[in-house]
Amino acid sequence: MTNYKNIIFDLGGVLVGFDSRRCINAFHAIDCGDVAKYVEEHRTEDLFHRVELGLISTHEFCEEARQMTGSTASDEEIIGAWNALLTPVTAERRQRLAEIRERGIRLFLLSNTNDMHWQLCQPQLKGCFDRVFLSYEMQLAKPDPKIFTEVLRQAGIAAHETLFIDDNADNIAAAAALGIATFHNQNINDWTMNNNICLNF
Repeated sequence: MTNYKNIIFDLGGVLVGFDSRRCINAFHAIDCGDVAKYVEEHRTEDLFHRVELGLISTHEFCEEARQMTGSTASDEEIIGAWNALLTPVTAERRQRLAEIRERGIRLFLLSNTNDMHWQLCQPQLKGCFDRVFLSYEMQLAKPDPKIFTEVLRQAGIAAHETLFIDDNADNIAAAAALGIATFHNQNINDWTMNNNICLNF
């Protein structure tokens, strides 16, 4: 059983869940049906990809959503609809993070996300991580190997001493190719119930 010195966590599908139907309904409620299609079809190209890479600001994202749909929704309404995608970090997941840190393991967050989602999640994860790496700040996104090598470099950690937990198979494969141990979290609470992650350091 490997004793990892570091664990890198993904955000969505690992720490926070998704409620696509709530998000879709919220976009329809503010006359942004064409934006809702992105969520319904699990598409991440175009404006969603650009805001995730930090190539456009939150305001520019909202302005493009209005132009796309003809909606008169405010920035706050559009941000609220987009954030309706995420469900909260549960007390159980926060407790598991605390238990792992108590064992002296360094914890990091690596997420393909945007400023809107992060502002929602940040208060729920305060104090949980040694360092946070976000695609919109780095202008890199998983599964690009560059984002993993940059995280290792900036955090000062070794691949062979590190476990990466993510719900996306492509991201898992990219990390594994660099010598990082991986755990494919196929259901959101899988990692909380895995003894090798939570109990046996």
